[in-house]
Amino acid sequence: MMTEISLNILDVAENSVKAKATLIKLTVCADFKENLLTVVIEDNGCGMTDEQIKRVTDPFYTTRTTRKVGLGVPFFKSAAESAGGSFHISSQVGKGTAVTASFQLNNIDRMPLGDICATVHTLVTMHEDIDFLFTYKVDEKGFVLDTREFREILGDISFKSFEVSNYIKDYLKENLTAVNGERII
Repeated sequence: MMTEISLNILDVAENSVKAKATLIKLTVCADFKENLLTVVIEDNGCGMTDEQIKRVTDPFYTTRTTRKVGLGVPFFKSAAESAGGSFHISSQVGKGTAVTASFQLNNIDRMPLGDICATVHTLVTMHEDIDFLFTYKVDEKGFVLDTREFREILGDISFKSFEVSNYIKDYLKENLTAVNGERII
């Protein structure tokens, strides 16, 4: 099992990359009043059939040809459910897929969110041909990173360039710190 939720997010987002998504929306919302952490990964990739949706949480089902098991989605589902939460996948062929996992914030079995900054930074800089919309919210505070806005400003400058990569990392860190305050999610 993965040790932090952000690694599950990375794994599912990489599935969206393989599904040829051009836009991946990542949403992380912590609502302390409701005692709920909700993670949504939504893409506009190739989508899945009803049969694939039924089988995707089976660790012995995978569409990959490099190995015979696919553990990412089953681990994510297990992590959510063992922390008093829920897990849901919806998809339409040709339209995309949405994965929603919720966790009770105060559940002793909930793994930490982990280094969401590194996860988002990695996705954005390693997949420049894909747009990412990252929304992060804790109670009433939040921020958004939208690579489409960055592209308008930067033009053809690569997200992998030293200056841009560092800017993205700093933007994420500063905003996460401002939103989280003293809380550790």
